[in-house]
Amino acid sequence: MDLATLIGLVGAFAFVVMAMLNGGEIGIFVNIPSILIVFVGSLFVVMMKFNLKQFFGSSKIVAKAFMFKLDAPEDLIDQAVTMADAARKGGFLALEEAEINNSFMQRAVDMLVDGHDAEVVRDALEKDISLTDERHSAGVKIFRSLGEVAPAMGMIGTLIGLVAMLSNMDDPKAIGPAMAVALLTTLYGSMFANMVAIPIADKLDLRKAEEMLNRQLIMDAVLAIQDGQNPRVIEGFLKNYLHEKKRVVSTTEDE
Repeated sequence: MDLATLIGLVGAFAFVVMAMLNGGEIGIFVNIPSILIVFVGSLFVVMMKFNLKQFFGSSKIVAKAFMFKLDAPEDLIDQAVTMADAARKGGFLALEEAEINNSFMQRAVDMLVDGHDAEVVRDALEKDISLTDERHSAGVKIFRSLGEVAPAMGMIGTLIGLVAMLSNMDDPKAIGPAMAVALLTTLYGSMFANMVAIPIADKLDLRKAEEMLNRQLIMDAVLAIQDGQNPRVIEGFLKNYLHEKKRVVSTTEDE
């Protein structure tokens, strides 16, 4: 569970609701036509920008903003060094017994065990990274689009409310509901864009960058193992993916 996303989302809405309660009953801030215009209307507009597979697939990607398990780079480096030691002592076939939880690393190691050339391994892993980046980028774009469309739909709702109000100036009872649509759609559009869509897009973009960095690290590690480099050299090379304060290379000598 990503506590930052959950706490930020709940906290933001909590303070807005508190402000609404201080201004009166919460019911005055609920308007069904405004909700339909902003939330449902925005979804349909954004759907036009993407194909159905990308649009509905974003529901799976958005889960990564709340539930995301990422291997620590330090753990991946330690595992790579361990596999490099095993490969030097027992050959690539010794890696078949390695316990690997990362699916991308498992695919890369399987290619080593199967005896593929370095160029074939590199091309396959780079293609995997590229396609994964493309899928994740589609999810980010969808939520960024929602962040752009929602305020615009709010403005459309405001114009609808103003037209309805101006066309019924002779009926005082119609002015109130028309003004509610006019003002609340702008409020909903701003809230949806700035409190949900844009923050989720930014978090998904961060997750994508973290995952791509890990995959690049794994690819470099596997290619170095295939090249037969010294495990300590591999460790020092991979430590470049870490912050400078974490770049402490093991001084243990190879047996």
